[in-house]
Amino acid sequence: MNKTANYLTIDVEDYFQVAALKEVVGPHRNWDNYPARVDNNTKTILTLLDKYNVKATFFIVGWIAERFPRLVKDIHAAGHDIGCHSYYHRLIYELTPKEFRQDTKAAKEILEQITGQPILTYRAPSYSITNNSLWALDILEELGFTHDSSIFPIRHDRYGIPDAPRFKYKIPGHNLIEYPISTSMFIGRKIPVAGGGYFRLFPYWFTKMALKKINRRDGESFIFYIHPWEIDPGQPRLNGLSALSKFRHYNNLDQTVSRFEQLLTDFTFVPIGQNPAAY
Repeated sequence: MNKTANYLTIDVEDYFQVAALKEVVGPHRNWDNYPARVDNNTKTILTLLDKYNVKATFFIVGWIAERFPRLVKDIHAAGHDIGCHSYYHRLIYELTPKEFRQDTKAAKEILEQITGQPILTYRAPSYSITNNSLWALDILEELGFTHDSSIFPIRHDRYGIPDAPRFKYKIPGHNLIEYPISTSMFIGRKIPVAGGGYFRLFPYWFTKMALKKINRRDGESFIFYIHPWEIDPGQPRLNGLSALSKFRHYNNLDQTVSRFEQLLTDFTFVPIGQNPAAY
């Protein structure tokens, strides 16, 4: 096992809340029309983490927390860290500052009511803190967050700040500590290898090599993420999606669990905010 401790994060959202499916699902008022699968899928992840004695940070959508408070309590009781993943999983740069503040405050408050503890860590839906929404950092500080993991230092059609630092840093002009989504360097280019669709796209041997490169060559911890819907090949297949959205969402869902178990075997993980040097 690789002895460097890395940060494991779980973005707790259901399949119909994903930004790539919004073209078909529509606004959040339609969500109750879709069968929820997040409860069982998240419990499967909890079982896997317990099997390998791994603790993680669970970034939970407030809409989910309000409907499945027992799930939040189970995550918390199992010793995992709870973070905020917005209330309605809307892209920040499509919101006004007032809308963002209301959404984030509502999610933070419901999570704190359920857990009885302050929620200090935030992750934006679809990593939507970009150069067009940096104002969100001020609001996060106002609401009492101390850690953020929303910035992806790549160029992408939906997210990314390409010139952002690759590893944990204090955001200039703020008291927030940023845990950027991890990339690995190949031929002078940053390659996203942090999880999600990239974990399903690349063969596992490549992911393992790229993550070990971060630990060994860069001497840094990486941040890895996965969604409960990604372990669920039996989820409803929605019609009307673009070819790109269909590929991004459904590609290799049947391989996620086996790859994730291998990841938990090959690397050591802790929640965001913990000191990896202590492990």
